[in-house]
Amino acid sequence: MLASHIGYSKEELAMLPEGANMGLSCGNPNALAALKPGEVVLDLGSGGGFDIFIAGPKVGPTGRAIGVDMTPDMLAKARRNIAGYRERTGLDNIEFRLGEIEHLPLADSSVDVVISNCVINLSPDKPQVWREIARVLKPGGRVAVSDLALLQPLPPAVLEMIEALVGCVAGAALVSDTECMVKDAGLVEIKLTSKSSYVDGMMDWKDPLYQKITAALPPNAKPSDYITSLEVTARKQA
Repeated sequence: MLASHIGYSKEELAMLPEGANMGLSCGNPNALAALKPGEVVLDLGSGGGFDIFIAGPKVGPTGRAIGVDMTPDMLAKARRNIAGYRERTGLDNIEFRLGEIEHLPLADSSVDVVISNCVINLSPDKPQVWREIARVLKPGGRVAVSDLALLQPLPPAVLEMIEALVGCVAGAALVSDTECMVKDAGLVEIKLTSKSSYVDGMMDWKDPLYQKITAALPPNAKPSDYITSLEVTARKQA
């Protein structure tokens, strides 16, 4: 299972409501964030609620886990599972809001932690997303993102493939550009960790998207020469 491969524990996955795990992860931002009881955590592009349902028990009854997604269908799917989450955990500490990650429906300095899992690469205005992250974080707050990024520009043949766009690849930014965007947003203590093993794993599992990308690459090249799972952590100055 992909979620297990990228670091989610069996206990975390067992707690998930039915249908919340949609196989759209490229890392484990919850683990990166090291969430603590009482914190307010925001998930950008929360989808079916996968990371929010895992984050909720970590922040506990005095904390809050908020998911933002721009797709009403995804929002409805996530909200349908709230009742089951409450029954299973005894907690009433999660919510899902409709909104764009470029224009977050949250107040300034209202969040301790921002997480996101394989979503920012889909945004047409990534610098604005990072500015919004900085805006909603409390002073001293932190961000932990898992995303797809590029180690080098993709060949034109791959960029033209519709499958690459659907698979979150064509919209991915270069690692170096990502670092610049985070820095320009005013965040500090920036750390970027590349994990190409995620992409190699997709090839091992014969993922059809990555097989098509491989066919369009130069001879002897492989997707992980270009594409990586990137962990990004940073902090807002106190």
